[in-house]
Amino acid sequence: MASIAFSSGHLSTANKFRSVFRTRNASISCKVNYEGNGKPGVQTLTSNQELSPNLVIPYALERDLTTKDKSKLRVLSGTANPTLSQEIACYMGLELGDLKIKRFADGEIYVQLCESVRGCDVFIVQPTCPPANENLMELLVMIDACRRASAKTVTAVIPYFGYARADRKTQGRESIAAKLVANLITEAGADRVLACDLHSGQSIGYFDIPVNHIHGQTVILDYLASKRICAEDLVVVSPDVGGVARARAFAKKLSDAPLAIVDKRRHGHNVAEVMNLIGDVKGKVAVMVDDMIDTAGTISKGAALLHQEGAREVYACCTHGVFSPPAIERLSSGIFQEVIITNTIPVSEQNCFSQLTILSVANLLGEAIWRVHDDYSGASGLFSDLGID
Repeated sequence: MASIAFSSGHLSTANKFRSVFRTRNASISCKVNYEGNGKPGVQTLTSNQELSPNLVIPYALERDLTTKDKSKLRVLSGTANPTLSQEIACYMGLELGDLKIKRFADGEIYVQLCESVRGCDVFIVQPTCPPANENLMELLVMIDACRRASAKTVTAVIPYFGYARADRKTQGRESIAAKLVANLITEAGADRVLACDLHSGQSIGYFDIPVNHIHGQTVILDYLASKRICAEDLVVVSPDVGGVARARAFAKKLSDAPLAIVDKRRHGHNVAEVMNLIGDVKGKVAVMVDDMIDTAGTISKGAALLHQEGAREVYACCTHGVFSPPAIERLSSGIFQEVIITNTIPVSEQNCFSQLTILSVANLLGEAIWRVHDDYSGASGLFSDLGID
């Protein structure tokens, strides 16, 4: 029985380099485990040891990892997702930059850098996840603080870009908030944005500064390959028409699996009604692919339809687990064999459930940061999926 495999030319970054690369810095290493129920396990730091073999170190073959100059590189973390920031720093062999963030009694945000960043390339890791407005304002203030501290460049590393769904006008007199937020980040002083799986590609064009769009599919594809699902039984499902391009690209990397589409009509924000299914899923393992799960209305109704049409198992895969109520009740109801997300957004303990699996994108983002800092695009194409052109 054949298991799913990556098609030629689309092997994942991690699988290509799993047995090749060693640590870039032997003084600091870390390993973060995620338990089967999605809860973060124990993070351990060790000294004078190489990174664990479980922590994949993809990097260009021709580069000398032992002579990297880190004196002009700073990675700072906001308060939105400090665990992911720490994982990124561990992958890069760095310590997170020292800064003070606090809130005044009236809710105003105060940021002070506690070390010099003069002449440095500064990377600020801060997803604009819930509470979106608080985290967005914190990002803007951090960018301003770095700019006023004479940083050479400031890159906003935004694993989850909030307001991305407001990217066009579907009705009269609507705002395009994605463009507004892009303007705010630019005017605050950012030189570049590094984002992970934007809701739509056109959001890149809203920025007047360079944007590197990192695709989190790599870690999800690696995980699915380890499940060893029979290739003949696999079908990739797009939960709506708008996600067909994303699902098609995903299916091509899974042995060019067949594609199915859930036809859906939305009657309001966060309200969806499933109409019918395009494609055959009878007796198959259906993998639903989306960029985010918010209230889980779309994906849960789609999963129910797949079961009605005869699907044997249904997996949900997305990069961003927003999990607004009542998402947890819907996802843990038993209609999904497994819900696979990444840690671009932190998941609270009360939002963990038995079917949830959390994968880390720290190595992916850490590698992208190195490449931006080194002005290195990887012309060989081995890292084309990173989006560093």
